[in-house]
Parts: sequence; C-alpha cells; structure tokens
Amino acid sequence: MKLVIPTNKEHKDIQNELISKIRDLIIYKNLEPGDKLPSERSLSEKFEVSRSNIREAIQKLEFYGLLISKPQSGTFVADIAQVAMNGMIDDILRLEDPDFRSLVETRILLELKTVRLAALRRTEEDLKKLEDALEAFRIKVINGEDAVQEDLLFHLAIAKASGNSTMNTFMLIITPEIITNFEKHHVCDKDQSMKGIQEHQNIFDAIKEQNTQKAKEMMKIHFNQLYQYCYNKKTEK
Repeated sequence: MKLVIPTNKEHKDIQNELISKIRDLIIYKNLEPGDKLPSERSLSEKFEVSRSNIREAIQKLEFYGLLISKPQSGTFVADIAQVAMNGMIDDILRLEDPDFRSLVETRILLELKTVRLAALRRTEEDLKKLEDALEAFRIKVINGEDAVQEDLLFHLAIAKASGNSTMNTFMLIITPEIITNFEKHHVCDKDQSMKGIQEHQNIFDAIKEQNTQKAKEMMKIHFNQLYQYCYNKKTEK
C-alpha cells in the first residue's frame, strides 16, 4: 500500500476545515467562555481525522487566544464573546502563506529590536550559546557547506537573549518558512556566507559589549544585502 502524503495546500485545507468545524461545534453546543471542549479522541472520531490533525487545529486556535489548553484538564473556550470569536476565526481562515519579501521584512523589523534587547539583557549563558552558534556557522562556511540553518540558529539565539518571549516565539514561527525560502531562492551563496562570518562576529561583539546602538547598526549592515535582494526580486516581476 502506497503512503499518500498530503501537500502543504491539502494540509492547510484540512486544518481550515477542522477550525470551521470546531467553531460550529462551539456555536451548536452553545459553549461559553470557560466551557470545556470534547476530548481530542472524541473530536477525532466525530470529524473522522487523526488526533494529530485535531491537535494542530487546537494549537492554532490556542495560539490566537481562542482556546486554552490546561494540562491534565483539557481544552477550554477562552474568555472571548462569540461575535468576536467568529470574526477572528474568519480572519484566521483567510490568512495567506507569507511571500518571501514579507517574511524578510518581518524578520528585519523583529531582529533590529531583538538585537538591541539582547545587548541590554544578555546573560553569560546567552553569550555562550551565541558563541557556540557563531562557531558552528563559521565551521560550516569554511568547509564550504550549506550554513543556512546555522545562520538562523545564531539569530534565534539572539531572540532568546532578548528576554522577550513573544518576539522569540515569532522568530520560531517564521524560521521554518525562512529556511525553505532561502534554499528555494539560493539566497546564501559562498561569498555572502564568508562575509557573514565577520558580520555575525561584529553583532556578537556588540551584544557582548552591551552596546545597543552598535548592535542595531551591525544588524542593519548584516541585513542590507538580503533586503536589496528581496527588493530586486520584486522589481523583476
């Protein structure tokens, strides 16, 4: 028997359908804020999908603050009026996958803020993780290997060092899409990566010195080529 793996679009369609069904269930059962949803197993049987599909749909609604999961207790409707919940779910279902330029712009905006916070708040433990990530990136580049993931691990370490859990979460959310698009568009060539070693070092040094302005300027320089690449890609269309 051949294993059929759904495409990204098919997977998204399944998730959107489940989100709609969960919304309909809340309305049909007249569930109010604080009321408990049926178990993942019950929902899986009712909607005839896997429990992992149900779990992903619930996690997405939880991310947007519409559901609340409590360990050992279950999943509950958040304290949001039904009209507002309907509107928010409609918006969620209309969300489109971000294009590469949008991802890069979002990443730059986030990182110019997180690098300043990292310089202000970094701990010795944060510096060690940044140094380890920088060294892993350096080794891959010198050996002529693909260093996209090591590059992003360095930037995720900066987000972690910022001490802002929300910004760190946003970075974690967009990172898989960034990796996919970097590889798809062949963004990081070897010359850029070799240059990236020094740029990463400059960012690290500024964070270590706790120089917030310098950290921001070094990050701007680091992203200049990437932003120009995305702008040129748009004008080519």
